Amino acid sequence: MIRVLKLTVVGIIAGIILAGFLKIIQLLTHNDAYILLFNTDYIPLLNQLHQWSVVGIVFHFVTCIASVIGLFYILKALEIEYNLLAYILVYSAGSAMLFSLTALSEKTPSLTDFPAFIYWTSGHMIYSFTVGLLVKRWVK
Repeated sequence: MIRVLKLTVVGIIAGIILAGFLKIIQLLTHNDAYILLFNTDYIPLLNQLHQWSVVGIVFHFVTCIASVIGLFYILKALEIEYNLLAYILVYSAGSAMLFSLTALSEKTPSLTDFPAFIYWTSGHMIYSFTVGLLVKRWVK
């Protein structure tokens, strides 16, 4: 139980860092990759609540927490749960694939917006490094 609580905190911390990074990018470049973090247009039921910004924020953090807990236990089964590179590879590749969801919404950057793709993927590389480092140093 303590491990799951620690992994939850890791997900929250890494999620804040990811959102902060992409918000800074948005403020500096006016690129809207940040919006992707909170977009629920492609999720049935949640897409009907899109006018409530809190839904997008909760969605972002639930996703962060669930992905940290899920990936930790998948990597644990492979006996590589403390391998920083495993987190970086999985989250970076996964985020690059998830960028395609931008095609499902009018509110997000275009699928061909290369700078948005780079910002999105870079933010998730920072996220993955944060997760891997915190897991390695704090979650035992």
